[in-house]
Amino acid sequence: MSYPQIEHHGAKDGVTGSCHQLHMNATSSLLVDCGLFQDNDASIPNEPGADRLAIEFPLDTIKALVATHVHIDHVGRIPYLLAAGFDGPILCSEPSAKLLPIVLEDAFKLSFSRDQAQIEKYIRLVEQRIIALPYQQWFALADTDELQARIRLQRAGHILGSAYVEIDLTYPQTGQSKRVVFSGDLGAPHAPFLMPPEPPERADILVLESTYGDRLHEDRQNRRKRLEAVIEQALEDHGTVLIPAFSIGRTQELLYELEEIIQNKQRTAADQSPLPSGERATSDHLPLPSGERAGVRGKADNTNAKPNTEPNWPEIPVILDSPLASRFTETYRSLKPFWNQEARDRIQSGRRPLAFEQLITIDSHGDHQRIVNHLTQTARPAIVIAGGGMCSGGRIVNYLKAMLGDKRHNVLFVGYQAKGTPGHAIQTYGPKGGYVDLDGERIDIRAGITSIGGYSAHADQKGLVEFVTGMQEWPTEIRVVHGEERAKGVLTDILEARYAESEKKLELIR
Repeated sequence: MSYPQIEHHGAKDGVTGSCHQLHMNATSSLLVDCGLFQDNDASIPNEPGADRLAIEFPLDTIKALVATHVHIDHVGRIPYLLAAGFDGPILCSEPSAKLLPIVLEDAFKLSFSRDQAQIEKYIRLVEQRIIALPYQQWFALADTDELQARIRLQRAGHILGSAYVEIDLTYPQTGQSKRVVFSGDLGAPHAPFLMPPEPPERADILVLESTYGDRLHEDRQNRRKRLEAVIEQALEDHGTVLIPAFSIGRTQELLYELEEIIQNKQRTAADQSPLPSGERATSDHLPLPSGERAGVRGKADNTNAKPNTEPNWPEIPVILDSPLASRFTETYRSLKPFWNQEARDRIQSGRRPLAFEQLITIDSHGDHQRIVNHLTQTARPAIVIAGGGMCSGGRIVNYLKAMLGDKRHNVLFVGYQAKGTPGHAIQTYGPKGGYVDLDGERIDIRAGITSIGGYSAHADQKGLVEFVTGMQEWPTEIRVVHGEERAKGVLTDILEARYAESEKKLELIR
């Protein structure tokens, strides 16, 4: 058998469960990601270790695991990998090394045990296995008479710490060499916090994601305007804007953009205010259940007052109701050296894009339930970002059950909704006056439903094609993964056309 060989253990026929094994030779292999299957890609069983959660491939040749980033569909099966006997290192970027234990602690709690002693023991084990690799630096994997292998991580621009993986393989006995690149999840340009991905110099074999291979995103300026317009409309409806968001990446980008909008509104209000400099008009506001202002010790205001009849952006509470997202947001704040220049400049100017005054974090389940009840009963203007990006679990479900049937409220989708998820059903059937099943309960959808595609953390079709054509030496073999059939088909057709125009050779596998 000739090497290298690539075996896909997930995300070959769908968009989740990313797991790819690079067989470098007969005795050495590298595992790239080990993610959880979600939604239509698999039926997720309740009992641990069953069905698609099980590690059903041999581990004897795997020398290391590389985590391209810490989204659950790329790392969620690591607890099962360790339970199956994997005892090698976990390689990832320096920011991912800070974020990964948080993700895996949550995955361990959901899948194995909530016993604190077991959790702490498990996290210590994970932290001992992690090797944090600086971007752009080569790391030796093997150096023998049969195989020389090295790995390098490059910024992927998907979430903080995300990377694509370059692997150089040399076979001294034959003189053969190959460069294999795994894209991981590539990001869109101009994302908050993140430096954009730059294509590698070359690749012989490329494993390429295709999540949005069939569409183009809105640009950042336009998406921010749409975000502002959607929220303005929702506030005029005197209701709550519900934003289902993934705990890491999307949530922090939303906070960053909302802080910018609020800042602009405050500047406009100050310019138009007849009050002397230093004074600002404030509106009466309704009491909120206990919560902690981000970055500020203490509780949210509980003073009883009359509702304001006009939306006032600087006084609108932005409620982050996800303990996991709050932990990630705090960690994001600690990783400022890895932010892009724009975000660092904002900090230097005295702004707090992840801890602004209107931001209230909700931690306890009791506070969560109280705020759901409060917003349902009052329909007061508020922006809620709640965990559960595809609405199949998390705190967003309680908000949706309480508010989907009320036309005063609005649901704003800013991320991918996989087929088979409640989020996809709401997004598809909500505008038609349809219904959705949540926790076995049929909910009629009367709330406004809006989607903004520009907030996807994934590269669009243009970005994916440019990742390939931006290389000095285009790959001769491309394996298209991590996409639904239409997205993969459209992307492969475009790549084949570009190769034909350039008279370059391509073996394309999907």
